[in-house]
Amino acid sequence: MRHLVKAEIRRLLATRMWSGLLLAAALIGGGMMGAMALVGPENFDPPMPGLDTETGIRSLLGFLGYTAFVPAAAGALAVTSEYRHRTAAVTFLFVPRRWQVLAAKLTTYGVAGLAYALVLAGTAAAALFTVTALRGISLGLPTGAVLTLLARIGLAMVVYLSIGVGVGALLRNQVAALCVVIGYVYLGEPLLMMIPGVNALYPVLPGGATASLTGFTYLTDAISQEVGSTTVRLLPPAAGALLLTAYALTAALIAVILPMRRDIT
Repeated sequence: MRHLVKAEIRRLLATRMWSGLLLAAALIGGGMMGAMALVGPENFDPPMPGLDTETGIRSLLGFLGYTAFVPAAAGALAVTSEYRHRTAAVTFLFVPRRWQVLAAKLTTYGVAGLAYALVLAGTAAAALFTVTALRGISLGLPTGAVLTLLARIGLAMVVYLSIGVGVGALLRNQVAALCVVIGYVYLGEPLLMMIPGVNALYPVLPGGATASLTGFTYLTDAISQEVGSTTVRLLPPAAGALLLTAYALTAALIAVILPMRRDIT
C-alpha cells in the first residue's frame, strides 16, 4: 500500500496543477485577506463591522469559505483527468485490486488538501496580522481565536477537495464535474438562500456547515433582509464540524466504491 501512495504522490507532483493550486491558496489567503483588511470592512459597500470587533473578524474570515470552489474543482479535475487520459485503465491493470489504488489516491488527495489548507490559513493569518499591525488596529478577537477560526476554514477546504474527488468519481466527465462543483459552490448555495422556505436547508448544506464553523452570518443576514425572509439560523460549530466530516466520508466512499466494478474504458 505504501508504494502505491508514493506512486500517487509522484504522479501528483509531476503535474503543474498542484503548484498552481498552492499558488492560488497563497493569493486567495494572503492577497484577498490582505486587501480586505487594508481597505477595512467598515469601508465596504454596504459597510461591515470593523476589525476591532468580533463580528468584523468573523465576517472577514468567513469570506474565505466562499472560495471553496477552488479545492473542490481541483479534486474533481484530479479524478476526471484519469479517465480523460485513460491512465486509470493502465493503473488497474498493474494493480487488479482497485480498492488499494483508490485508497492510495484518496490518501494522496487528502494530503494535497491539507497542504492547500495550510498555505491558505498561513498566508491569511500573516496578511491579517501584518496589515492590522501596520494600521494600528487592535483585533476584536485574541490571536488564538483567530488562528482557531483559520484552522477550521482550512479543514473545511480539505472536505471540499474530498467532495470534488467524489463528484469526479461519480460523473467522470471532466467538464460536467467542474461545472457541478463550481456552479454549486459559487452559485448554487447563494441562490438557494434567496428562495423563502428553501433557504431553511442552507444550514445542513456544505456551505452552511462551513459558515457555522466561523459564525459567519453576514451573508445569510444580508440576503434575508434583501428578500424579506426569516433569518436562517446556522448550526452550532460542533454540529457543523460533524456535518462536514459526514460529507467528507460520503465523498470518500463514493470515490472508492463507485469505480470498483465500473467499466472504465
